[in-house]
Amino acid sequence: MGKKIVVGILFGGKSAEHEVSLQSAKNVYDAIDRSKFEPVLIGIDKSGRWLLNDESRFLLNSGDPRRISLNPGGEPVALVPESAGLLSGLDGAGYAGPGRLDVVFPILHGPFGEDGTVQGLLKLVNIPFVGPGVLGSAVGMDKDVMKRLLRDAGIPVGKFLGFQSHRPVPAFAEVSGVLGLPFFIKPANMGSSVGISKVHDEGEYSGAVKDAFQYDTKIIAEEFVPGRELECAVLGSEEPAASVPGEIISSHEFYSYNAKYLDEKGAALNIPANIPEETQKRVRELAIKTFQALCCEGLSRVDFFLKESGELVVNEINTMPGFTRISMYPKLWEACGIGYTELISRLIDLAIRRFEKERALKTSVV
Repeated sequence: MGKKIVVGILFGGKSAEHEVSLQSAKNVYDAIDRSKFEPVLIGIDKSGRWLLNDESRFLLNSGDPRRISLNPGGEPVALVPESAGLLSGLDGAGYAGPGRLDVVFPILHGPFGEDGTVQGLLKLVNIPFVGPGVLGSAVGMDKDVMKRLLRDAGIPVGKFLGFQSHRPVPAFAEVSGVLGLPFFIKPANMGSSVGISKVHDEGEYSGAVKDAFQYDTKIIAEEFVPGRELECAVLGSEEPAASVPGEIISSHEFYSYNAKYLDEKGAALNIPANIPEETQKRVRELAIKTFQALCCEGLSRVDFFLKESGELVVNEINTMPGFTRISMYPKLWEACGIGYTELISRLIDLAIRRFEKERALKTSVV
């Protein structure tokens, strides 16, 4: 057996999805193939500090998604440009723990992690990392830009309007006139249903806008698309593959943060979705088309609405989907015969292969 690949599991982060990331990291850490990989746990606290932890202490209240938190007692570390994966203490000395990281799995959700910021840092550090690169991560996070790109690519999306905090917010009558009722208000750069409101009347409008602006300087209003909620997982880079579609049947008014991560009875996941074979085929084809139109690599989850008429509408893409024990992405691949451990191995292999391909590119004309 050769030397194990040292995998930095980067988790936590400064976004409102911090706790979701902690749950995902625990699952990845528990499932990773220890015969091939040596996992190293690096938690990012809510102030942005990177903390190196060991298995026995990296999470507090790990079994309770409502109380889970990062242990603040880890060793402060950093990755600096062109360090090629060498962790450093904050005094600039090389950290004498795991040595160099060979690859990073940034299991981060939301801003400051899934939006291209960490991906840019990892490119400067010159280390392979799992998931889409800077561009795919950035456009996949910004729902406004994402929907404009998909619309231009001929991919069906619902009607939407974007608002920015430094400009006057359109009146309720104007928004409802374009989108109809009800409609959704969302932060443009956030996931896991954080900051989302369903607006039924004028009385709910200003509060929904105010809530969404707590999480982003740009928000989006989307039409309500009646239909079944389907999700499809994509895996790969040059030749991506799509999983069987799954269906979410929420017991909440919509698939909220609580339904996704806190309430185990908040939604039923039907895998595979009980839909005609022809519809399954169209979902998978459209998932791959969406993945490619948004310049994604490695992995993503594409979410759809299936109207009663049979029309499919793309809701959004998630470029680093959850890996919690009730998350759809790993469950969809499990239904295709790819277990959790194998899935993680494939993602790491994709990251290393992309890095080797990019490293072969010329960086000088001399």
